[in-house]
Amino acid sequence: MYINFWYPVARSEDVTHEAPYRTRILCLDFVAFRDASGQPHVLSDTCVHRGGALGHGKIRGDCVECPYHGWQFNSAGQCTLIPSLGGDEKPPPRAKVDAYPVQERYGIVFAFLGDLPEDERPPLYDIPEYDAEDWRANKLVVFDVDYYYERSVENGLDAAHNEFVHPKQGAPGMVQDFRNKPIPVEDMTAWGSKFIIPFIQIKEEEGLMADKMVREPEHLQGGSGHLGPNTLITWLKFTKENMFHQYFFEAPIDENRTRIFFVNMRHFLMDPAMDQQIVDVNMEIAQEDIDILKVLNPVRTPETLTKEILVPADKPIVRYRELLKDWEKRGWRIDLKALREQRGDVAFAIPSPARRTSKNWVVDPVPLV
Repeated sequence: MYINFWYPVARSEDVTHEAPYRTRILCLDFVAFRDASGQPHVLSDTCVHRGGALGHGKIRGDCVECPYHGWQFNSAGQCTLIPSLGGDEKPPPRAKVDAYPVQERYGIVFAFLGDLPEDERPPLYDIPEYDAEDWRANKLVVFDVDYYYERSVENGLDAAHNEFVHPKQGAPGMVQDFRNKPIPVEDMTAWGSKFIIPFIQIKEEEGLMADKMVREPEHLQGGSGHLGPNTLITWLKFTKENMFHQYFFEAPIDENRTRIFFVNMRHFLMDPAMDQQIVDVNMEIAQEDIDILKVLNPVRTPETLTKEILVPADKPIVRYRELLKDWEKRGWRIDLKALREQRGDVAFAIPSPARRTSKNWVVDPVPLV
């Protein structure tokens, strides 16, 4: 798991001014809330007084209030009220929690979980067609899976599994040339890679809503890419006009669970009445992956390539792992072993950008490799 990337925190509708929203990402707890003007905010969940969970508290004006002793923290993470102090006493400067940069897009509240200054941060993935009139976005789907997020992203980058796992998708297989040649992978930014290849429909009669679609073999293309460690993109092109673009913003809950925020865009079947049918089919396809991934052994991605036998078709996965190693060398990888050993004795937080400019933090930064 890595700091210094954008992570989905919650659906927009779940972050309100009525009550805090508590969630776990990267093995740590966070609280999200809206201030009186409706702006979303995300803070580390641990009160620096006696360890209360802010997410179990209340919203007071523009602040979240700890349920234990009523300390209030604003959107910058600074404590603004300590009820047990006298009326003229201000909270000490050290009474603060980490607050994270936030963006709200695609019906999702995202937080940048890291301490990089704004001009150095990897970007949040931009869906260029999201507001285009000739594309339709299905309602956001959020679901949890019982496996490690890297396994999920690698599965999306794996073109060779489709014909064996996905009869609901028409069992798309790679064109013969790519069985013996490396898939042509290219870096789409400094933070991710992608590939696009032609594919074949092995069992078209069982394909995705085959009775409603026309496939032109010369245009059948598919591909995947990733931005950062946790954003997966899939492109499916059936004709010049008929296309799916799918975006999976993944939040590692812990080492064994992942929450996936799924945005599905389509360039055909534009009738809103088709929305639920497409969601149902997509989730049937997702379940085919889930059934495979939840029983992988080992649960987490091996530390070295020597613990698996990889072949040319695995080149997108190899590139993903190379980038993960690069981010580890930058000091961004969470030391999960140290976190496990100290959890319960020490409270940890993902370091926020404010730690670059101010000192004297109560909660320790999460241990990093």
